[in-house]
Amino acid sequence: MAVRLPGYIGKFLEYCELERGYSPHTIETYRLALSEFYDYLKEDARTDTDELTATDIRPFLGWLHDRGLAKKSLRVKFAAVRSFFKWLRRKKICSKDPTAGIATPKIEKKLPSFLRPDEAARLCEIFDVKTPEGARNAALAELLYGAGLRIGEVLGLDIQSLDFASGTVRVLGKGRKRRIVPFGEKCTAALKRYIELRPLLVSGDSGTALFLGKSGKPLGAAVAYKILHKAMLPLTETPQKSPHTLRHSFATHLLDAGADIVAVSEMLGHSSLAATQLYTHVSVERLKNAYKQAHPKA
Repeated sequence: MAVRLPGYIGKFLEYCELERGYSPHTIETYRLALSEFYDYLKEDARTDTDELTATDIRPFLGWLHDRGLAKKSLRVKFAAVRSFFKWLRRKKICSKDPTAGIATPKIEKKLPSFLRPDEAARLCEIFDVKTPEGARNAALAELLYGAGLRIGEVLGLDIQSLDFASGTVRVLGKGRKRRIVPFGEKCTAALKRYIELRPLLVSGDSGTALFLGKSGKPLGAAVAYKILHKAMLPLTETPQKSPHTLRHSFATHLLDAGADIVAVSEMLGHSSLAATQLYTHVSVERLKNAYKQAHPKA
């Protein structure tokens, strides 16, 4: 089977793209991980992956570690290998899953960075909304913070994705799952102001994309990151200053204010509550820090 492994890897990646709807970034991550796994197998001249056991595969983690990879990267790459063997097993190409029972390195979960409510408010007011670029940047910040969307979700929106009558946006999220997320009055005002000026950015390449760059093409993720990172620099000391920081802030502020965690999870597009519970830890840590700083017997 090892001789045909590249072909099976290709079919697995097609499955991930067409049937599972994984993003191009995830597909590329899987492709690189499985390519490295194949190189690892070739080093020891393995000829039949059906004969592989956990004892054979476990050193792959050490092989990657020797190349200088961090624990987080090890987990990501091994997750790709594990998914591949599960697929092989389901397709009855491989009679067993040799990755079963192999523990991956544990990494300490870092609490997400977020803005304070006053910092988020100042960020959304920092742009010159009289210009099309400034109005766009303000609308971008308001939507990321006001609806808790991922940057890829926001940049994938069309004008038709917005429903001002109901104050909601239709989003295509991870795994090509669709959801409807509400946004507030300030976000509504910022979006309407930008849409009025959007024609000044339009070119033949614009299509119906909501957010446009200077050339009229859909705004790219790298440009959006630079815009928001630069705007956050003078406003906050939070370690991470990125579009995702606004998503973290959205979730943290809602839960701080007593919002139902299930509702917040649905708005974020999380597949399980476990991912959303991370933000409850943020709230608890903030309470503990406030207690330590203010209580005389802390």
